[in-house]
Amino acid sequence: MNPQPIFFEPIFKERIWGGTVLREQFGYDIPSEKTGECWAISAHPNGPSIVKSGPWKGMTLEQLWRDHRELFGGIEGEKFPLLTKILDANRDLSVQVHPDDQYAQSHENGELGKTECWYVIDCEEDAEMIFGHTAKTKEELAQMIQEGRWNELLQRVKIQPGDFYYVPSGTIHALCKGTLVLETQQNSDTTYRVYDYDRTDDNGKKRELHLEKAMEVITVPHTATKVEPKTEEKQGATITTFIQTPYFSVYQWSIKSRCQFKRSKPFYLCSVLSGNGNLKTAQGEYPIKKGDHFLIPATIDTFELSGETNIITSHV
Repeated sequence: MNPQPIFFEPIFKERIWGGTVLREQFGYDIPSEKTGECWAISAHPNGPSIVKSGPWKGMTLEQLWRDHRELFGGIEGEKFPLLTKILDANRDLSVQVHPDDQYAQSHENGELGKTECWYVIDCEEDAEMIFGHTAKTKEELAQMIQEGRWNELLQRVKIQPGDFYYVPSGTIHALCKGTLVLETQQNSDTTYRVYDYDRTDDNGKKRELHLEKAMEVITVPHTATKVEPKTEEKQGATITTFIQTPYFSVYQWSIKSRCQFKRSKPFYLCSVLSGNGNLKTAQGEYPIKKGDHFLIPATIDTFELSGETNIITSHV
């Protein structure tokens, strides 16, 4: 038993809609001026996280999941269930939808479905996102898409820093320009594009749309789960529960001075969004700072967080 937290090196993805905010806000060494995604804690083959230090240094999260299941409380499952990202939407993302587990299993080589949620870290004034649609039937949806009636079809909502949105599979959605979010999602990389504003890449080519599959998985009519955060004051911290679902639960730990925690779940995924401090376990003390991403494994029973820092945490 090794009661140490596990810190990860983030993986970066260049995107047509990406920018430089990941460098400006977090000091990351990004690959280009069009860096859209930081895969912060990932066991997906398209971007596996590598352990930064400690006894498992150099191993991927996928390897730990396969060979050291005791770190995860021995829970079952072929694939590590979650994926944490930070997205820099310098431009509008495509209007898209994700499949559920059943559809992805049969149509995407056994991939998991993709239910996700967003915590808005920062955004421009008057920023918005696309969340849902107005069609009452599949026939009406198909007709509106075919006729390009996007302004009539797509629902837009105003957003501000600190907002939290739950985006179940089947939901039409898109982040819009000037938005920085932390995304907690199922461990999946399956996206069906519905509309991409007729944009072209550097070679003048439009990105592929996936209308046939999208039409099969879009929820009609649109239904939105209202997120009602619950806040609890703990000695030295404010704990906000954003959502608890069959896929994941997500919280915000706002540490003000010093706070004791007892691990009650198989593991926690943690992303430091502001400030700095220390994480103390029976093994020792570990500095944490803005931009760090780490896992608290099942080998840690109790731990203490100190300093002034804001952490988004999730678990299965």
